[in-house]
Amino acid sequence: MERKRRTPAEKARARYTDYAVKEPMELMEFLASKMPDASRTKLKSLLSKRVVLVDSVITTQYNFALKPGMKVQISKEKNKKEFRHPLLKIVYEDPYIIVVEKKEGLLSVGTDRQKERTAQHILSEYVGRSCRGNRIYVVHRLDRDTSGLMMFAKDEKTQRTLRDYWHDIVFDRRYVAVVAGEMEKDSGTLVSWLTDRTLYVSSSKTDDGGQKAITHYRTIKRANGFSLVELQLETGRKNQIRVHMQDIGHPLIGDGRYGIDGGPNPLGRLALHAFKLCFYHPVTNEVMEFETPYPAAFKKLFLKKQ
Repeated sequence: MERKRRTPAEKARARYTDYAVKEPMELMEFLASKMPDASRTKLKSLLSKRVVLVDSVITTQYNFALKPGMKVQISKEKNKKEFRHPLLKIVYEDPYIIVVEKKEGLLSVGTDRQKERTAQHILSEYVGRSCRGNRIYVVHRLDRDTSGLMMFAKDEKTQRTLRDYWHDIVFDRRYVAVVAGEMEKDSGTLVSWLTDRTLYVSSSKTDDGGQKAITHYRTIKRANGFSLVELQLETGRKNQIRVHMQDIGHPLIGDGRYGIDGGPNPLGRLALHAFKLCFYHPVTNEVMEFETPYPAAFKKLFLKKQ
């Protein structure tokens, strides 16, 4: 009898053992209840090797508080190589995609001048340790000075799917920024046409042949001459947020290209962080939602001055 071939989605799901959480408890206690023959050392090893996921997010905190309705997954991959890098953190990984949190100062992908110290190169080196020939494929980018969540593909077919259907697959991308001055409105939508002139992106309020760009914003806080703003992209053009905030007279703090020449830079970096990324998995079609906290340094700018 011919064995039925599994679909890619079935193969992806088969890489994990799934457990439903039915009552509140800490993660270590939950793992012990599901794997009664495993020692505490063995369970801690699973966490340190980053093969335990809670609601599709890699979780290493042994006392993580589980709630009913959550899903715990344990990867069946053997000999998984531990990943550590000061500028890059793996948030989620499966056979098809990898979601990371990038620190500011790290290029997403290589350029003619910079080929080595990039997120793509670091991750390709990591996946290559498991199997020679494995590599990482670029799907989208974050500017060198922008921190936050981004996604890479682990094969060309998944890369093509993500690139060709990006706007159907990704349903929520949000950033948080600190901008100069106090925002006049609590919320709004910014629309313009952007033209990439290599080193500088220009903006026009009317259609001049550029790419239409739409950014929704919400003002979170105003204090000390700054505003904390949450931004949601409807389109994903190069330097879109930076240009749009310059358009309304509230450039990002630390923006040497689109900011105020010689303006304040209390953080010593561009104050832009991609904190939310939500999408349908390109193979399994599962809803994937990832979120990181606002950077602590951003929040400190809004504390009351002594």
